[in-house]
Amino acid sequence: MMFLGVFLAIAILGVLYLVGIYNVLIRLRNRAKNAWSQIDVQLKRRHDLIPNLVKTAKGYMAHERETLENITKARSQAMGAGSVREKSKAEGELSGAMSKFFLVVENYPDLKANQNFLALQEELTSTENKIAFSRQAYNDQVLFFNNKIQMFPSNIVAQSFNFKTEEFFAIEDKQERKVPKVNFS
Repeated sequence: MMFLGVFLAIAILGVLYLVGIYNVLIRLRNRAKNAWSQIDVQLKRRHDLIPNLVKTAKGYMAHERETLENITKARSQAMGAGSVREKSKAEGELSGAMSKFFLVVENYPDLKANQNFLALQEELTSTENKIAFSRQAYNDQVLFFNNKIQMFPSNIVAQSFNFKTEEFFAIEDKQERKVPKVNFS
């Protein structure tokens, strides 16, 4: 009889342990999804700012039509991207197009002095900083979640309930990986 009681207590503790691991996996997956939604909010803000920036610049940059079209095209692709990998790639291309745009802006002193343009540029810079912070927070949550799925003994529970690893939001654009050159001459 005592053996049965000990066995029952061990079985109950084992079940409680498995439930605890399952709940931790759910919590980590939800944190990763929440972090991704924060990135999505900032990307939408970025996508909303770009048309205003392009519209403001159009009047000044009549000869730079290709640059403006590339930004618009990259923005459309970024807005249509679905998976984390697709969004990473499309956002990298959009960042590259925006970098080229800001290089071209240097040739237009009147545009650089335009208050609307300056305000939009400041908003976009602020948004870029928020995207970088959100991307880091998302990747941290994905790391915690993926570690928990892959490490023993939680990997057994994760496999049993079909938990899948999440993708990191990585920089796809090789241009973004390069260190910018600063020239004061």
